[in-house]
Amino acid sequence: MNPSAHGWIKKLLTQVSETKYSETENAEFYNRLKHAGFIYGSNIKVVLDIVKPFDFTEEERCKINLLLTYYFIFIKENTKEDFLDSLIRYYKSIDDKKRSFFEELFGNKKPDNLLEQVIHKRIHIDDNFISKSFNYFLINALLFVDVLGYHRFLKDENNIKTYVNRLESALETIVFSVIDQKSEKTEYDENLIKLFEDSIRHKNSKLPSYDEAVAFISAPLEKLYVIDLVCMASWTDKLIDTEEREFLVRLKNDLSLNSEIVAQSVNDINLFYDEHKEQVAFLSSKNLAQSFYNNSSKVVSKLITRNSKRLITELSESKEAMTLLAQSTTRQLTDEEQKKIQSQLMDIFKSIPSLAIFLLPGGMLLLPLFVKFIPKLLPSAFDENRIDIKKKS
Repeated sequence: MNPSAHGWIKKLLTQVSETKYSETENAEFYNRLKHAGFIYGSNIKVVLDIVKPFDFTEEERCKINLLLTYYFIFIKENTKEDFLDSLIRYYKSIDDKKRSFFEELFGNKKPDNLLEQVIHKRIHIDDNFISKSFNYFLINALLFVDVLGYHRFLKDENNIKTYVNRLESALETIVFSVIDQKSEKTEYDENLIKLFEDSIRHKNSKLPSYDEAVAFISAPLEKLYVIDLVCMASWTDKLIDTEEREFLVRLKNDLSLNSEIVAQSVNDINLFYDEHKEQVAFLSSKNLAQSFYNNSSKVVSKLITRNSKRLITELSESKEAMTLLAQSTTRQLTDEEQKKIQSQLMDIFKSIPSLAIFLLPGGMLLLPLFVKFIPKLLPSAFDENRIDIKKKS
């Protein structure tokens, strides 16, 4: 079975034992998925050892784990619909037609062929540097949001896209709240908080408060996942400091969880990073916030540089976008202006394949960096715009 070749999904499903799946409890499967690295965005092995340990790439292991997790959820719900058909309908239901990442794929194709392409595009960025620096650090750590959305979809298809968006916002609020708890924040912590605050997917509404976010997290798998994400955000060279531990205790109480679950989550991430530090690229940094900010900055700079001609062409067609980007170099844009520039930029990203990373869950975290860096990396176009602004004033 080769996850990089056509036909891998059908082949994989023939190797899955439905009996083994049905006998595995949700919490046990989730823990096995975590130990495989899927929850942490670094797939070290295949969950439940369902597939023989061939020499898969990390991307291939991620594909396998994502498909197996979807199938596990499907089997547990005991639905009569065909698995592949239900999963494709789910992806269509959460697809934003205006800013679609999958739009060109949805056509008259066989379900397994279509799903192979959807999953490949969901986790793959056509740039090795980008995937190693950013994709596996954050975006693939948020793949379980897709899984939770599918879990909800099988129970209730109504407003599923709203549910996924609200879940992502709630998780972001909770995860980044832990960084804000630190009594002594590094420059990178502050930058990461600012980056997060500026990356609201829907600028017409603010992120939920901590209390609102916690109230939204109700399902057992949601609770386990948010605890693990908080531990991942807190982890710095196997040290979770006092403020972060106090936050975890508060979160445990607010989610009505046992202390053993939090203790296990802390132990799991320490053990995972200790055992696989040579295999997880971003562990070369002792500070995950620093690693994220540094890598994200490099990613955005490279994306802008590589796509400079296309960006200049696309941006030149929007005088408002050019003006706002130029003004952003001298003043803080208002919320309304940020909403305008983000909407226009997202439409531009849809037309440039290399910038598709911004359309994935977590991709919005890069957008403020894009707004910050593009006037510096494309100086000529913005110098001309700044002159026009001065003349008008």
